[in-house]
Amino acid sequence: MNALKNFLESRRFELTITVLIVINAITLGLETSERAMEVAGPLLLTLDRLILSVFVLELGAKLIVYRGRFFRDPWRIFDLLVVSIALVPASANLSVLRALRILRVLRLVSMVPSLRRVVGGLIAALPGMGSIMLLLALVFYVFSVMATKLFGAHFPDWFGSIGRSAYSLFQIMTLESWSMGIVRPVMEMFPWAWLFFIPFIVSTTFTVLNLFIGIIVSAMQAEHDAAATAERSAMQQEQEVILAEIRALRDDVRALKRENAGDVRR
Repeated sequence: MNALKNFLESRRFELTITVLIVINAITLGLETSERAMEVAGPLLLTLDRLILSVFVLELGAKLIVYRGRFFRDPWRIFDLLVVSIALVPASANLSVLRALRILRVLRLVSMVPSLRRVVGGLIAALPGMGSIMLLLALVFYVFSVMATKLFGAHFPDWFGSIGRSAYSLFQIMTLESWSMGIVRPVMEMFPWAWLFFIPFIVSTTFTVLNLFIGIIVSAMQAEHDAAATAERSAMQQEQEVILAEIRALRDDVRALKRENAGDVRR
């Protein structure tokens, strides 16, 4: 059992699984090409089944080795869900699951430590992002009501209701055709409209969205610091063990020297 555990946790095995994930991603992409399927369709399908079999064997081995501890690691649960989706028969009612096979590529996240830290940082940033989302929703609601009352009568397609106003303001926030597409036509009828749109862009695009970036960067930095602290702690523990062994060896050498000195005197 220990030999199997060491094999599953070895760097060579993890590298092999990573290579298989990349190959599987390429084969799944080629399956979308009619020309590729005509040339090497059976080979691609066979490779897909073989790689899926390796993934199933890997998860089975981990279940045997870790048993109940398997479900304590969220990344192992993630791998189990992703592989399980590929095992569900893609019948007529479940044909969408064939498209979900590409989710196996996401296993790279669980295999590459740097990607795990990025995802961990994003998850850690969710509470702060929730507060920013609430603030953004309030800003959108206020500006949507104002835009509907100000411009709805003359531009019903863009600002005829709160929903349409919110969608138009979202387009403006992304800066996609906002000036020539929406704002300038509105300003032809309402020359003062820039007093409404410019503060909206400043308060959303340049302020609130930058808060998102700040929170994500801060969370990722905290995740990186935590990982670095854990690594330093592990290295310190290893050094303490090595030092303890060196002290024990030194004490043994001194004891042997004293015994040899006593034998010489005799």
